[in-house]
Amino acid sequence: MRLQDELPVDHRLAVVYRYGAALSGLILLVFGILGFADQLAFFDTDGTRVAGLSSNGLLSLISVVFGVLLIVGAVVGGNFASTLNMTVGALFLLSGFVHLAILERSVNILAFRMPNVIFSFVMGLLILTFGMYGRVSGGLPHDNPYWKRRHPERADAERPRPAAGALTAGGPSRAATEAAPSDALPPATAGARRERPARREESGT
Repeated sequence: MRLQDELPVDHRLAVVYRYGAALSGLILLVFGILGFADQLAFFDTDGTRVAGLSSNGLLSLISVVFGVLLIVGAVVGGNFASTLNMTVGALFLLSGFVHLAILERSVNILAFRMPNVIFSFVMGLLILTFGMYGRVSGGLPHDNPYWKRRHPERADAERPRPAAGALTAGGPSRAATEAAPSDALPPATAGARRERPARREESGT
């Protein structure tokens, strides 16, 4: 059984993953489009200010690519959107740490400045939180699909059981029928059983 089979499309968690991916993707897409609108140099390490951040043509392209990817994840939804959010969020956090170490250096090909590093950390945490919501926690409710997947035996034990003596596809069980007293039988059946000894006595006399 695959994990995505445990997450119905209409589950409330899927709504969080979908809207989280759409919101994050839209922010990145707008930032990238603004960079293209300013016709930024592709590998300009000095960068140009866009929406309060430093950017160049390469960073604008990467922002558009990740923005479109997150929007696609929002359209697909479900477990795919959750996994995609966690992956992209982790990449943003990693990018923040890497660019923090290479600020003001020639290898800083994305023209990052300190506001970009802060944005990368904040955006990464936001996207990661959307992806991990209801999925990575020690106190998940027992109706959570991920909890059920990790604890199949307990989930099966807590599943509602049919009431005793419930009808099956073929009618009442054989054991229940045999165990039923004669008083519980329909009047016609009970009367037929009482008439049998009387007929035997008449045939014997």
